[in-house]
Amino acid sequence: MDTHTASRQIATPPDQAALPAHWSRNRRDFLRILGSGAALAALGPLAACSSSNAASPTDELRNQLLADERFWTEVAGMFTLDPTRRFMNIGTAGSMPKVSLDLFDSENRTKARESGNGYSNLLAERTQVAPGFGVDPDELAFSANTSSGMCHAILGIDWQPGDVIVTTNHEHGGGETPMAIAVARYGIEIARVAMPVGNNQNAALYATLFDARIRELRTQGKRVRAMMFSAPTYKTGTMLPIAELMEIAKLHGLISIVDGAHLPGMMAFDYAQLGMDFMSGAGHKWQCGPGSTGILIARNKIRASNPLPLPNWYPIHTSSWTPRARTTNGTATWDIAATITACGSLHTPMFHALVSSCALWDQIGRKKIETYDLALSAYLKERITEVWGVDRLYSPKDDPKLVSAITSFNPFTNPADVMNSAKSGEFVARMLSDYSPGFVIRNVNFPVIGAASDHYAIRISTHLWTSVGDIDRLVDAMADLSRKMG
Repeated sequence: MDTHTASRQIATPPDQAALPAHWSRNRRDFLRILGSGAALAALGPLAACSSSNAASPTDELRNQLLADERFWTEVAGMFTLDPTRRFMNIGTAGSMPKVSLDLFDSENRTKARESGNGYSNLLAERTQVAPGFGVDPDELAFSANTSSGMCHAILGIDWQPGDVIVTTNHEHGGGETPMAIAVARYGIEIARVAMPVGNNQNAALYATLFDARIRELRTQGKRVRAMMFSAPTYKTGTMLPIAELMEIAKLHGLISIVDGAHLPGMMAFDYAQLGMDFMSGAGHKWQCGPGSTGILIARNKIRASNPLPLPNWYPIHTSSWTPRARTTNGTATWDIAATITACGSLHTPMFHALVSSCALWDQIGRKKIETYDLALSAYLKERITEVWGVDRLYSPKDDPKLVSAITSFNPFTNPADVMNSAKSGEFVARMLSDYSPGFVIRNVNFPVIGAASDHYAIRISTHLWTSVGDIDRLVDAMADLSRKMG
């Protein structure tokens, strides 16, 4: 099967019958229902009609989630997940929906039977996927994963000795490694912003922290040239406020690089409107494509959202490039995404399966998925607060600009045990082995301001196959295991 034929096949949306007929596109969103006062305000008319014995924010969240339970149960049926487990580590690995899995299988067999090649920059596929992310096809590239995209972004810039990247102390190795290579190869410097944790923070704080660090460095005579940050961080799930940090980047004339590993498939962002120079995301996590797939957004024209000149950039991994100047206006001079995507013969079934998953997300509605994921996470955070107290959260819950569908917290009876790596690892293992269904979660370690050593928090990801009942069972099991472990 040639690429053009495959593109026509995957461009066909999933069967309308695959989606529940009762779903109404006009159902009122309950996006970002968070915290006590914020939750009741977000619920609007429901809260206004409540009696003097109003339900708690947790109950209101639960009721709203249950209102769509039938829809999401049918969506969960589109996946082949093991029913004896509850998968809440999507931040590490997702699961292909049946429609993508079937396409992947059939195209692999066709490719093997016909000995097909994959020489392509996947323009047709990029054209199909790009609108769901708010960009043009020349700005959406397919990469191998987030780490691959971060290498493309960071190592393609024409760094000069003494250039400084301002970043955080909560970054993933996918961004840390290319920065370390740039330090060793080009003589650049890395400056850190220490990240706060917990609920007692807001979006304005991050703008202040980055602005102050940049000004401090420039006062010292440093040549700050770029900002790189994760949104959300994989450690605490804090959604660093991209729009606010982009204002800081533009104010100081900086290149902007976002490690958005968890954004595709979780959040319904318009990346052209946000205006970052690069956003590298995973295709195999929340977007539920195959492994070894990623989505890299590369700003390729000047828009009002970011009037700064495009950074000089050179490909590091490609088989298709001709030296050309980048545009200085709203019309692209060349397809940067084609250069990034094309590298020898690609395994097209893999990327066609990713496109198929993106098409399913577009049909369900990216905003609807975002709303559900964040509401599940908000409910989980409220349940954790009820059982363990809000101080046990490393993830913010009350500022809607800082929330994601990732929740990190300290479950231990003795709070200091969160600094015990072995005990944290045992908690994760026993949540899978000691309970039915078993819960697939993970732990993450990170520095905490003022702490003697890293904290090893428990991290939970809630996605479109997670139910309210799953969260209730998870919280009960974690509380039980916390007591047993002492």
